[in-house]
Amino acid sequence: MQPSSLVQEAFLRLLPGVDAGWRDRAHFFAVASQIMRHVLVDYAREKHRTKRGGGAVHIPVDAAVVLSSEQVEELVAVDLALQRLAKSDERKSKVLEMRFFGGLSVEETAEALGVAPNTVIRDWNFARAWLRRELSGAGMSDSGTMATD
Repeated sequence: MQPSSLVQEAFLRLLPGVDAGWRDRAHFFAVASQIMRHVLVDYAREKHRTKRGGGAVHIPVDAAVVLSSEQVEELVAVDLALQRLAKSDERKSKVLEMRFFGGLSVEETAEALGVAPNTVIRDWNFARAWLRRELSGAGMSDSGTMATD
């Protein structure tokens, strides 16, 4: 998506929670990262949906997106992998979400999660390696569930 369209959509989804009582700037960015993830994944899923128009996707000119079919599938795969990671390690999933979708720095992520920056760095390194393995298919067993080490 165009960055401005992404920010606008995320802002519209944040509006109902305006008096959500943000604890601080980091809390706001953590929630914004999660919302941006959902906006991008919703868009990717909508793009591949075939009902309503036989596969034709209506995209307003001002929200033109430059995502190939492969990139859309990758985005959905990342979202599904994040959901699997959250089941085994919620914090690592949040670190990946905040850094990947929200663009938060190590320090901002650490502040939002209430952990040390070194913890974020370790979680980030682990989560990226884990995600690479998951997306390559090496993290899945024959039954389609996560393989354990």
